Amino acid sequence: MVLDSVLPVFLVIGLGSILARFRLTNETFLKTSDRLIYYIFFPVLLFWKIGSPAESSTIDARGYLAILVTILVAWVLSLLCKRAFKISDFEAGAFSQCCYRFNTYIGMAVVLNASGEPAVRQFGVIISFAIPFINLLSVSTLIWFSGRDISGSEKLRVTGKAIVSNPFILACFLGLLYARLGQPFPGFLENSFRLVSAVSLPMALISIGGAIHPAALRGRFKAALVASVFKVGLYPVMGYLVLMLFNVVDSFLSTAMLFFALPTSTASYVLSSQLDSDANLASSVIVLSTLLSTGSLSLAVWLFVP
Repeated sequence: MVLDSVLPVFLVIGLGSILARFRLTNETFLKTSDRLIYYIFFPVLLFWKIGSPAESSTIDARGYLAILVTILVAWVLSLLCKRAFKISDFEAGAFSQCCYRFNTYIGMAVVLNASGEPAVRQFGVIISFAIPFINLLSVSTLIWFSGRDISGSEKLRVTGKAIVSNPFILACFLGLLYARLGQPFPGFLENSFRLVSAVSLPMALISIGGAIHPAALRGRFKAALVASVFKVGLYPVMGYLVLMLFNVVDSFLSTAMLFFALPTSTASYVLSSQLDSDANLASSVIVLSTLLSTGSLSLAVWLFVP
C-alpha cells in the first residue's frame, strides 16, 4: 500500500527534477506550467471532484474544526520556536508559514492513490477551510515581522486579497454549491473535466521536481531543518492528538492525517518574496520538507489508510 500510494508521486517529482537537470524543461516552461496549474487545471479538478453528486457525503463538522485548531496551535508554536531557535525577524514570517502551509498538489496525488475518489472530495473540502485560515495567519505574521508601517485597513486588504483571489478556494466553494443541486454534470462537461484534470497532477508534480534545487539549503540549513521537522514531524503528531480530542475517526481521520503529513507549499516562497521576508529560507524548507515527506507520508499511509 505504501509503495503503491507514495512512491509514484515522488517518482514523478524525480522525473521533473531530471527533466530540468537535462534542460528538457526550463524556467519559462515551469513558470507557464505553474500558472496553468494554479489558475485552470487544478481548480477544474477541485470543482469536478467536489461538485460530483456521487462523491457527496455528510461529514461531521468536528473534523474540519479540529484541522483549524491544529493550524492555530501550529502557528502559536512556530512563533515560540522563533524565540527558542533565535530566528531573526527577517526570517520569522517565512519560517512561521513554512511550519503549517501545505503542498496541495502532492496532497491530492497521495490522497487519490491511497484512498481513492471518495477521499478526494474530503481533501478538497479540507483545503477550502484551511487555505483562508492559513492565509490570514501567514500574511498577518509576515506583515508583523516585515517592519513595514502598515495600517490595520491595509493589512485587511492584503489578507482579503490573498483569500478572495485564490482560485482553489473559489473552485471548492463553487463545487460545494453545485453538489447541493444533486445533479450530475452533463456528459460533455464530465468528459471535458476528466481530460483537463488528467493533466493537472502529473504536470504539477513535474513542476515541483523542476523547482527543487538542493543548493538552496546552503547557509540556511539549521532554520530550514527546524521548520521542516516541525512540518512533517511535529505537525502530524499535533494533528492526531487534536483529532482524537475531537473524537474524529473513520475515513476523515486518514484523509486528515495525510493532510498533516504534507510538505511545505511552494506558495511560501512567493508570499515571502512579496512581503519582505526571507524567500531563500522558504525555498530551503520547501526542498527539505519535500524530501523528508517521503517518510511522513509513507508512515501516515501505513498507520491510517485501511
